[in-house]
Amino acid sequence: MPVQLLKIIKGKSEIPLPSHLQKEDLKNLQEGFDHTNKYFQGLVILSYPLTKLRDGTDFFKVVLQDLDDLCSQINSINILIYGKMAEDCAKVLHHGDTFVVAGFKLAKSPTAREDGRHDCHLEVSEEAGSAIYIYTIPRATAASETASVSVTPKYVYTPLNCLKDGTIVNLYGVVKFFKPPYVSKGTDYCSVVTLVDPSNVKLTCTLFNGNVDCLPKIYKVGDIIRFHRIKIREYNGQMQGITSVGFASLTFDGTVGAPIVPRTSSKVYTFMDEEQKTIEELRVWAASNLSISGPAVKLSGVQPTLFFDLTCQLVGKAKVDGSSFLLKVWDGTKCPYPTWKVPVEARDLEGEKILLHQLRNLTVDILVYDNHVQLAKSLKIGSFLRIYSIHPKQASADNEDVSQIEFHLHGGTCYGRGIGVLPESNPDIKELKAFLESVDLADSQNMESMSSVELDGTFNSVTDLESHLRRCQQLSVTVLTDHQDLNNTELKTILNSTAPQQYRIRAKLRTYKPQKLYQSIKLHCSKCNSLQEVPDGDDFDFILQGSAVTAPNPELHNTSWYDSVMWTTQDQKQRKIAIHFVKHDEMLQQPEDTLLMIEGGTLKEVWKLTKRFKFVIPVRSTEDDLELLDLSAPFLLQGNIKYYGCKQCSTPKPIKSLSSVAAEQRPSWEPTEIAQVLGIELLQYVFIMKFTLVDGTGALNAYLFDYEKFFHIPASEILTSNFLQQKMQMTMNTLCPPGRKLDDLPWLECFIKSYNVRDEMKHQVYYQIFDTTVAEDVV
Repeated sequence: MPVQLLKIIKGKSEIPLPSHLQKEDLKNLQEGFDHTNKYFQGLVILSYPLTKLRDGTDFFKVVLQDLDDLCSQINSINILIYGKMAEDCAKVLHHGDTFVVAGFKLAKSPTAREDGRHDCHLEVSEEAGSAIYIYTIPRATAASETASVSVTPKYVYTPLNCLKDGTIVNLYGVVKFFKPPYVSKGTDYCSVVTLVDPSNVKLTCTLFNGNVDCLPKIYKVGDIIRFHRIKIREYNGQMQGITSVGFASLTFDGTVGAPIVPRTSSKVYTFMDEEQKTIEELRVWAASNLSISGPAVKLSGVQPTLFFDLTCQLVGKAKVDGSSFLLKVWDGTKCPYPTWKVPVEARDLEGEKILLHQLRNLTVDILVYDNHVQLAKSLKIGSFLRIYSIHPKQASADNEDVSQIEFHLHGGTCYGRGIGVLPESNPDIKELKAFLESVDLADSQNMESMSSVELDGTFNSVTDLESHLRRCQQLSVTVLTDHQDLNNTELKTILNSTAPQQYRIRAKLRTYKPQKLYQSIKLHCSKCNSLQEVPDGDDFDFILQGSAVTAPNPELHNTSWYDSVMWTTQDQKQRKIAIHFVKHDEMLQQPEDTLLMIEGGTLKEVWKLTKRFKFVIPVRSTEDDLELLDLSAPFLLQGNIKYYGCKQCSTPKPIKSLSSVAAEQRPSWEPTEIAQVLGIELLQYVFIMKFTLVDGTGALNAYLFDYEKFFHIPASEILTSNFLQQKMQMTMNTLCPPGRKLDDLPWLECFIKSYNVRDEMKHQVYYQIFDTTVAEDVV
């Protein structure tokens, strides 16, 4: 019988192999050697569907792993089975079976370089006199099944210190770091996880899948992961894991004593009794060897500027603009600081209004950006979330001395930023639900007695009734974001009043300057209050060419906090280029999270890098350190945005100052933080425009000084985006339609403030627009 099933009874085969067969090691399977009367034994780690060749012959492919040498660089081999043996094997073979093959033919494998397995494969068929023995462990089966062919797979798990390039393995590990699933640049979701085990070796895995539910369900550092059929590859001298055919995962709570319940979306998986011992041992090891106390805190324990993870319930959400989204959440405790309430229209806020009002003193507004917006939109009201790496930013409220806390989930996935949805069965959520149910809301107003108009008035926006009445009179193309209690003041009265004052006005825009809107973008220093023009690209190119004259200093390469690569161009100039990749936790990051520094690059080369990496800093070598270029050039680039520093207020520091940030547990690679560490006073992109406003009683010139709120467009992005420039032009054509008579112009509702400007020769009163934004239906 060419294919035989052999039961394992008390650790031994019920029928021994033929005595003339001798075992052959994987390393001895080479062309030119005699393999007659030899057999090879391995563990089934992968099998492919049964197919037919062009001539109608059945074909079945199996991958075996050598159990005697798991730490070898190549420890697996392809087995190609033909004819009736292929059909018989496909019926009875299971992953995890021990597979013995004899009477095989050895041939060169055409896929060795691609799959990382043995250079040769074994060809097996009944016509060649081959024999296959499959060791199975009997288990209880349905009456219609034969016990010998229904086998519970037994997997072998490879320690992290035995991983080799090109192998496909099964493994266990403890989560040291992870990024919740996010939408990759393609169509798949991506998740990144760093695992450790008692061998004290780290493995970073980058996992892709079109279905987010098929990625590991990791909730916190310390969770335990089991991977089946993960492919190992070597990158920059370090082993990394990636998904392969048949990849599967289970996740377990890493808390000592917690129930061992696997998290998976798969309805079919194998979990042996002996694996419980593995998990318990990893839990005990992690408890004493791994710092798993993450930055999770309650809202009552929030500290300004300290990033934290929050477990909470979602009670409201709303779109703010194209790149940000609002989440209203609570965890039953009250933040000890005044918190920022994001201004949104009541009609745009999803959630139960009565509950939102009852919880108004306990909820906080978290503004999420960029790649997190898509997931935030899909969240269901009432779901339980864990939001990772929230930035509690301290800021001053407009026109108030008191500071307030703003909560931001910045774009990108650096340091694990992201949003996870937790099931109600999660122990942390069970605890949170019990606590939320115990919170006493009796002090809140009795919402049932409030009228609908009063209810709408509890939000930070114009009430539906007021909005309806105003629009019946005439639609205003701007919206007030604060100070709703102020009454309108005629321009004539304002012109005859002393400064400083604040006013609410209703007027029309007769004209504006500059007419070429790109000329309205300036760079502003908040320290010295200076304004300057945005340098053009030719200036930057000239500075880069000048810095390329100085060759990179090799003694400054490959430090403890960055890795370096250098090469010479093939043109006549033979220019030397060096790139320094900043590391975190001794590891290089994914390109979208990486900060790098470049020496000797051209403008074209720098722009190419900004499309792939998060931040680029142009530098040059000195004898002792890297340093920034002249501040006439941008000191930092992100995508298409160039960040400049104020020459007057900046005191540039050596690049090595960044090493202290790179060493932090959760460094914040944001332009403001990078500028601060490098001694740069960051210049902000601003819109500077002069509006001539009229209302029938008078006319005054009011200046618009705005970063992004008025137009819903960041001033930093408009110079590099034709789309945003067209959008801004369309907005201005709506506010001040060309060729229209004064009576036909739309009304603007604005807040303006007057202020005095005095010098030795004269005294003037100026006016500035504030707390006003273009209506969404205009944008």
